[in-house]
Amino acid sequence: MGIVRRTKSLDLLMSQFADSHDAISAVALIESLKKDVNKTTVYRLLDRLEDDGVLHSFMSSDGIKWYAKCKGCSSSGHADVHPHFQCTDCGKVDCLDLEVTIPSIPGRKINSSQILIQGTCDNCLN
Repeated sequence: MGIVRRTKSLDLLMSQFADSHDAISAVALIESLKKDVNKTTVYRLLDRLEDDGVLHSFMSSDGIKWYAKCKGCSSSGHADVHPHFQCTDCGKVDCLDLEVTIPSIPGRKINSSQILIQGTCDNCLN
């Protein structure tokens, strides 16, 4: 897709990821940006940023798409393979810094994989 042109909308969207390693749902992004950026623009920017290897996405168990910053990815591919953790109490989702090896399957080519671990986060446990 190429580098996304730097715009006010892009800056506002990327500011949501600036100080956090947590994933953010598309629903939450649209809600927090609705005064400044329309829903279609948010989705278009998310798609482009994912194509460019800036963000990666995954689906939660309730079918909502979540986004987080990539580490070491590019437009030629996502190399940042890791599981995600979703708290079933507060809903917070974050990337886990764990190495995961996706097994090869004879007679099949794996293009992507998602691992979502659910449980209770440390804040909700206390």
